[in-house]
Amino acid sequence: MSELLYLPYLPPWDWQQFHRYFALRLLPGVEVLEPLRYSRSVRLGDGCGWFGIRPLPEQNRLELQLGDSLAEQAPSLVPRISKMFDLNTDPAALLAHFAADPLLGPVVAANPGLRLPTAFDPFEQSVRAIVGQQVSVKAAVTITRRLVERLGEPLSQGPDGLCLLFPTAVAIAEGSLDNIGMPGKRVTALQRFAAAVAEGALRLHVETGADELVRRLCELPGIGPWTAEYIALRGFGEPDAFPAADLGLLKAPLWGAETPSAKALLARAEAWRPWRAYAAAHIWHNYG
Repeated sequence: MSELLYLPYLPPWDWQQFHRYFALRLLPGVEVLEPLRYSRSVRLGDGCGWFGIRPLPEQNRLELQLGDSLAEQAPSLVPRISKMFDLNTDPAALLAHFAADPLLGPVVAANPGLRLPTAFDPFEQSVRAIVGQQVSVKAAVTITRRLVERLGEPLSQGPDGLCLLFPTAVAIAEGSLDNIGMPGKRVTALQRFAAAVAEGALRLHVETGADELVRRLCELPGIGPWTAEYIALRGFGEPDAFPAADLGLLKAPLWGAETPSAKALLARAEAWRPWRAYAAAHIWHNYG
């Protein structure tokens, strides 16, 4: 038995964007991706379970299936899943906001349904971001898969393919990461981050603003502005987060022959506030 709920959105909204995003980053055991469905295991407080999402484009909504163990948690889950799939954004407002930009305006107009995929779990996304420093998405996923296989806990009574929970902060802080495929300094940075979260020294939230989160993250060894901004963007869906040093943003065809520096791009992005993260999403799409 499971519960079905329905999550509406303002069209256009593009399932294929999310499908491509998940396909590049999929963690087997934790996530399952089918042509018209995404499912994953989740940890919620002391409990755990799973959910599945199916697009219903003719109805401008998503069908959300909650496993039995999460049915009573629906009031807290629905906002997080809506944020994950960026269902509350008004595409017309974004279109109007970027319309005057001579380069970005036409890009946004050509893809008005583009949204901002966000992680369900900010801690998991933070781990992915730290692992992903200075490596390709494919390499980062390979290392993260090893992390899950080594330190993840089993999920009981999950549907086919969902059998693991992403490792806890304690498991990563205290576990052996020998021969996992990362340089020693990055392993140290990851375990110190996980220990700070596990001990409560670092609270992952944006209640005092994304800039404050970025500042707190950058105080940790091995975490710089790119990683911190990316965590704010992908971990929390902060609409104005902007990792200006990202190579995909700097090398997008949009800029033509004159590739901007990170400093120049950050200055240009001032005009895109308070929705710089959506500018990043469109530039990444242009790069891809």
